[in-house]
Amino acid sequence: MGLNEKRKVKELQDVTLPGRSKEIEEICGKAIAYEVDWPSVADNAEALNFIDNVSCHRLNMALRVICQDDMGKEAVREGLKLVKLKNVADKSAKKLSFENGVLEMQCAWAQGLDGAFSDNEIRALLTDKL
Repeated sequence: MGLNEKRKVKELQDVTLPGRSKEIEEICGKAIAYEVDWPSVADNAEALNFIDNVSCHRLNMALRVICQDDMGKEAVREGLKLVKLKNVADKSAKKLSFENGVLEMQCAWAQGLDGAFSDNEIRALLTDKL
């Protein structure tokens, strides 16, 4: 991992992800932590640049729709405990799951939107399982 990648990881850890967690708190009333598989993304500058937009932002867009009323907010507060993010090499390996309160998104972030899930896909999964 080069200096630029180290700087981006630090920015994601110290600024971006805590900010997204706080945004989730504003949406549903409870901060939800992110857990990132850093080794899967550490040497991929493109993936580091896209992680926020193609995963975190899309999740928050989905949560805004789910949490449009008190019932949705309560379901998210009680059901969503953790968001796990992992980078995969190719979009054919991407995976989206929600089990035991853990939303797991495995995306090919370096491939931008093609390697990620849409907010509608995330919303549909959460709505079905909450």
